[in-house]
Amino acid sequence: MLPGASPIAERADVDVRAIPDALLASGEPVVLRGLVADWPMVRAARDSAEEAVAYLRTFERRDAPPVVATVGPPDIGGRFFYNDDLSGFNFRQENVPLGVVLNTLLKYATEERPPAIYVASTTIDTWLPGIRAHNDVPFGAREPLASVWIGNRTRIAAHQDVPDNLACVVAGRRRVTLFPPDQLPNLYVGPLDHTPAGQPISLVDFAAPDLQKFPRFAEACRHARTALLEPGDAVLIPSMWWHHMEGLDAFNVLVNYWWRQSPAWMDTPMNALMLAIMTVRDLPPAQRAIWDDIFRHYVFAPGDATADHIPDDARRVLAPMDEARARSLRARLLQRLNR
Repeated sequence: MLPGASPIAERADVDVRAIPDALLASGEPVVLRGLVADWPMVRAARDSAEEAVAYLRTFERRDAPPVVATVGPPDIGGRFFYNDDLSGFNFRQENVPLGVVLNTLLKYATEERPPAIYVASTTIDTWLPGIRAHNDVPFGAREPLASVWIGNRTRIAAHQDVPDNLACVVAGRRRVTLFPPDQLPNLYVGPLDHTPAGQPISLVDFAAPDLQKFPRFAEACRHARTALLEPGDAVLIPSMWWHHMEGLDAFNVLVNYWWRQSPAWMDTPMNALMLAIMTVRDLPPAQRAIWDDIFRHYVFAPGDATADHIPDDARRVLAPMDEARARSLRARLLQRLNR
């Protein structure tokens, strides 16, 4: 546990069949103790890793494509990360059947220094069809993406995700450490376009923080929130909260649900950030300041202040965005970018 970290708020009174909408949209993290404790696969995992694997295999799709298994040598201590000069990574990825991964995890379960094995963000309905009929969280009108994560003792560096996230622990214990989005300057984030798993990550080793190299991380620790999750527990991670995940046992399974509080046709803001870095960041200071004002005016100004002087039917891209306008704007951007 990081020094200075405080506990994540907890609730033990939430019924998985009726999670309050206000809770899902609150923007604050919360641990939901025992939320999925009655799932059959949680009950199997509490008996043993072997029982958990046997239960999962009853739903395994025999003709499924291979999963992507991330594998690292024992000396990385489960920390999937960069190599020493950040030119590459300390792991490799293999395409293997899910059943092979499950058997391999059982094979190494009693070893003190096994290779680190991790199957990340694997769509449940593709590889374990039917399992959600007995192990699921109803979300009402929301249509989240449900994924399963399987591995042994691993450490996933702090990163952000655009969607909201409900992560449910099925097997093994997990430690989750969260930071508010505003801790970005104190987390020493690595490259945006060369990442271990798609999202930029903190370069700080949470197991042994180097405060000489990363002095502002001490301030981040004062804003950290953490919890130890048991099988059946869940944690709600709001959009863009930094989260560091540790699998603490020789066999770990987590099921998570991702959803966005915005229409499906909206693109990820990360693309806008990349374009702004390419076109705005390195302008002369005076020009960059002008564009700072322009972004504030057109993107971050509240309400209709940017277009209330224009007739409604003439506002075009300044009108409230919808799917048709987004499609037209995307086509225009692609045309310009491909010149």
